[in-house]
Formats: sequence, C-alpha cells, structure tokens
Amino acid sequence: MLELILLVLGGALVAEGLFYALFPEQARRMVETIGQLSPEALRIGGIIGLAIGVLLFWLARTFAA
Repeated sequence: MLELILLVLGGALVAEGLFYALFPEQARRMVETIGQLSPEALRIGGIIGLAIGVLLFWLARTFAA
C-alpha cells in the first residue's frame, strides 16, 4: 500500500512539474486567475477534482489489478 501511495504522489509531482516546465507563462496566468476566484468557486473546483481523482483511483484499482 505504501508503494502505491508513493507511486501516486510521485506521478502527481511529475505531472505538475512537467506542466510548469513546459508552460511557465500559462501556469503564471492560471495562478493569477485562480487568485481572482471566489472561495466558493475554488471549493467547488476542488470537490470536482477530488471526485475525479477518487474515480480514477477506483477505476485503476478495480480494472488494472
């Protein structure tokens, strides 16, 4: 289980680092846009992202195992 957690965290860091490395100007604009959003919009976006992540995790564990 620890191996899976480290694999997921490592994958997330690779994806995030790749985004910033390949598209630094777009990343800067995205951060500025996020700064202008209301807390409620950020919360809804976070919940949606969380739900998608849990769904992907479940799909991977169910069908790739």
